[in-house]
Amino acid sequence: MTVPSASSRGRRLPQGRVPGRWTRTTKRAFDIAIAGMVLLVTSPLLLLVAVAIKCTSPGPALYRARRAGRGGLPFMMLKFRSMRAGADRSRSKITAAGDDRITALGAILRRLKIDELPQLWNVLRGDMSIVGPRPEDWDLVQQHYTPELRRALDTRPGITCTAEVRWYPDLTYHDPPPPGVAIQDHYIARHLPAQAAEGVRYVERQSLALDLQILARTLYCVLVHSWLPPKRQPLAPGTPAARPHGIAEEPR
Repeated sequence: MTVPSASSRGRRLPQGRVPGRWTRTTKRAFDIAIAGMVLLVTSPLLLLVAVAIKCTSPGPALYRARRAGRGGLPFMMLKFRSMRAGADRSRSKITAAGDDRITALGAILRRLKIDELPQLWNVLRGDMSIVGPRPEDWDLVQQHYTPELRRALDTRPGITCTAEVRWYPDLTYHDPPPPGVAIQDHYIARHLPAQAAEGVRYVERQSLALDLQILARTLYCVLVHSWLPPKRQPLAPGTPAARPHGIAEEPR
């Protein structure tokens, strides 16, 4: 399979549309208010989940994943641990459907997106935003992001994003690898550029109104599609969503 060129490793492109200071300030205030409020309201749930993880499988309750943040700088993204302790030592950075590394409790947490809640702390720290481009694995960004795709790093990555609502629950569900193709190879060749292209488009269009729209669609996906799976939308070869320079249409 052909993968995106790594010739751009370590390079950055100039920003496209740079948000004004008022937009940046408003977005940051929005992030802090939402993250603080949700952390406060869900604190009993967070404690219960942490205890349940500790009681059902050995290892820490939280998992720290190295991700590429704004400007391409690395940060440690927090998640509730949904896999067996030490599973991250596997060569595969991508989790397939039915992956035997996922615990029984972890499968539930992933389905309801509860495993993402600790990222609210990343938002308060300034590592992430409530809405922004998908936070991609640091190593995959260094190896496979083209100069065009690196424009998705011009803003903070988000807990939710346009790719999240367009291809809920994830692209592996909509576009699984063909027989004989490793999930990670399939992801790098097709899913990574599609999701990064959505991130570039978000950077070019970001606004508080768009963030509210994506948040509303995220809530709908979690509350409805967690129980009623959406219709599969596989990526066709050559479609704009699968090309680094083609930015996908608005989430529907």
